[in-house]
Amino acid sequence: MRKSVTPQPTFTEIKRFDSDAEIDRAIERLDRCHTLLGELWDCQATYDDPRKHDLEDRIRTTVLEIFGPNSPEYGRHRYHRIWHGGMYVNMPKEETQACFRDGFPHTTVMLKGLRDRLEESRPYLHHDKAARTRSTFDGLDLHPRIADACVDLYRDRHYKQAVLEASISLVNYVKEKSRLHSLDGSGLMTTVFSANKPVLAFNELKGQTDKDEQEGLMHLFMGAVLALRNPRAHALFDDSPEMSLDYIAFLSMLAKRLDTTTRR
Repeated sequence: MRKSVTPQPTFTEIKRFDSDAEIDRAIERLDRCHTLLGELWDCQATYDDPRKHDLEDRIRTTVLEIFGPNSPEYGRHRYHRIWHGGMYVNMPKEETQACFRDGFPHTTVMLKGLRDRLEESRPYLHHDKAARTRSTFDGLDLHPRIADACVDLYRDRHYKQAVLEASISLVNYVKEKSRLHSLDGSGLMTTVFSANKPVLAFNELKGQTDKDEQEGLMHLFMGAVLALRNPRAHALFDDSPEMSLDYIAFLSMLAKRLDTTTRR
């Protein structure tokens, strides 16, 4: 029988980082390797010092764990040694020591190059994150009233205005369903959704659990006015794509719950 051949890694998988914090942790690990390298240099360590082998293992493991087993970085440095120059059997100790010492600046340059690569990945991280957020927004099943009010604004990156218009749309929807056009803001929400005598009820209000749900949703509708609509109508805000997405999804959920209400 022909033996199966294990495919060799191609080292072409580019590491994609998920956050600045992940990049910061990776940089800290490389900086720690550089610090240990400096300590070896300062103490005039010899080529057979156990700390040399420990550090070489640490460097290789660090590159592996940061960039991954199939990354170009690991493919290039998976056999890294603190060494520069040729190597042959029965090398004189003096020459071996010289090659070991000559390897320090080369290892320093290697660690700095990896560190620079991590720093260079930050702009792509933020670009990719914003793109993922906008893609997630496009996949939301928004209530039609909320979608009509904010989708174009969000896609044009007017995030604050998108949240404001979505919250205004929700308030107007409450006015229409309750037929209380003369009220507005938190007063509208407490009147319409009061647990004691609501205009619109989310359930049959037969027990304490039903009343708790009614009152809790009343406070959520109040929060949509007090925390989302009012501040953006009267002050400058710089909403992020991620936060705006969360707010709009929340407003859409409230609009969907409003669809389920009955007049009392």
